[in-house]
Amino acid sequence: MTNSPYVADVTQSDFDTLVLNRSHTTPVLVDFWASWCAPCKMLMPVLARLADQYQGRFYLAKVNTDVERELATRYGIRSLPTVKLFKDGAVVDEFMGVQPEPVIREIIDRHAPRPSDTLLHEARQALESNQTRQAADILKRALDMDPENDHVKMELAGLLLAEGRVEDGERMLDSLSRAAKSAPEAAAMLARLEIAHIAAGSPAPDELARIIAAKPEASEARYQLSAHKVLQGDYESALALLLEIVRHDRRFRDDAARKTMLTIFTLLGGKGDLVKRYRNQLSMALN
Repeated sequence: MTNSPYVADVTQSDFDTLVLNRSHTTPVLVDFWASWCAPCKMLMPVLARLADQYQGRFYLAKVNTDVERELATRYGIRSLPTVKLFKDGAVVDEFMGVQPEPVIREIIDRHAPRPSDTLLHEARQALESNQTRQAADILKRALDMDPENDHVKMELAGLLLAEGRVEDGERMLDSLSRAAKSAPEAAAMLARLEIAHIAAGSPAPDELARIIAAKPEASEARYQLSAHKVLQGDYESALALLLEIVRHDRRFRDDAARKTMLTIFTLLGGKGDLVKRYRNQLSMALN
């Protein structure tokens, strides 16, 4: 039994308390091991060291499968060591065998709270109140505190793109970890980047609106204005502008209006009433 406050041997009788219940407030990494398992003995000190280094951001529970056979059966343990990460009462991640420490850290970091997460929450609250400058300042402090926090990077990238600082936003997205770049949030942010490139260097929205009023068939102005609308969060107006181009100028920029509508659908997560309505209207316009 270790003396660390972040590590404990867990049995059938206290598993629900020390793992399932605790996981609602702190991620719990459960190491299923056995005394005869040599790889288990290699992995144990690595996990214990990480538990101490993370200082309570996750809790390590050790289950001796020779003794706790019911727990091993309950969680389908077929090879050792097997490590499962519990959060909110359920398994959310796992690995088998001895893994390099960076791989284990990456798994933990996906789920463990970070010191900068409090600032990230404050920044999001500021954004909800339209306090953009305050949100940006908070995010910069969070990034200084925790340069590897991908959630902070994505939030800050979104602000940079909204301000028209496309190159800065692109650099921020390029700095994301490999795992973060494959996440759905990153796909949406990359879609926003694509649209920000359209708005970059174009006339101001008011000027584009005047051009369209004077010349309704001005596809370029509609296309650029749709990008500004996206960056302002007015997705419906953006989709309406692009749909008009699809209906009357399908060849514009090699079908760019249709392609940009698909990009906006990605930005919106591919679901929701707005996406459904405009998917249907786009389908009708193409047929």
